Amino acid sequence: MLKQIKPITNGRRGTVLLVKPKKNVSLKALTKKLSVKSGRNNRGVITVRHKSGGAKKLYRVIDFKRNNFNIEGVVKQIEYDPNRNAFIALVFYKNGDKRYILAPKGLEVGSTVISAEKTPIEIGNSMKIENIPEGTEIHNIELNPNKGGVIARSAGNYATVMSFDKKYCQLRLPSGEIRLVLKSNYATIGQVSNADFVNVKIGKAGRSRHLGIKPTVRGVAMHPFDHPHGGGEGRGGTGGPSKDVYGNVRLRKTRKNKRTQKFIISSRKNKK
Repeated sequence: MLKQIKPITNGRRGTVLLVKPKKNVSLKALTKKLSVKSGRNNRGVITVRHKSGGAKKLYRVIDFKRNNFNIEGVVKQIEYDPNRNAFIALVFYKNGDKRYILAPKGLEVGSTVISAEKTPIEIGNSMKIENIPEGTEIHNIELNPNKGGVIARSAGNYATVMSFDKKYCQLRLPSGEIRLVLKSNYATIGQVSNADFVNVKIGKAGRSRHLGIKPTVRGVAMHPFDHPHGGGEGRGGTGGPSKDVYGNVRLRKTRKNKRTQKFIISSRKNKK
């Protein structure tokens, strides 16, 4: 859910922010300290530009494996997580275990969820892909058995089960790519919550700094000794292919994992 900010100042004009769920229960056992790296490596050298500062925040430990099998859990509350764009759900299991999971769209406080090899096709339940009907929307999908979900975890994302063969399942990923995934891997039913995140408008630079995002200057606005795109008379272009600050050509194919190329049936470039 979004809220439109009244334009009483220039900084608030056009701002659209997220309405965060109210938090009632706080569990320190499910949080960890998150140190600010500011885009630097162990020698203090900046390796990721345009990152620095930001508000202090704790990391919420999310259960991506969903390995509390055959035990029902009740959703205690839906929470905002500062470390991701999707909402998370605090689940109390009948064996006394408490865990955070990614909250799918439509999951409400008081709903029950369960993880098993085969479960009812209900939002929030986790099961093996081979037991999920074709056409079902799923998220938090494993690529390797027992490693936890890695696909379709951000706000509003989901993959669609297309078809099955002896060992694999064809999934249409959020990018439009069609990929083979082992049928024995686990996935969760439903679409990830907070699909309205794409419509958020930060509104002012100060809010970006609170998120740990530093200002970014265009290369074409720099001097020629500061960037390969710099210099020129008037509004000069890049003078060739787009390059980063180190002179490396951008806008090129970056996929080099030939070992898994056989699992990709249709590339994302065919997305319509």
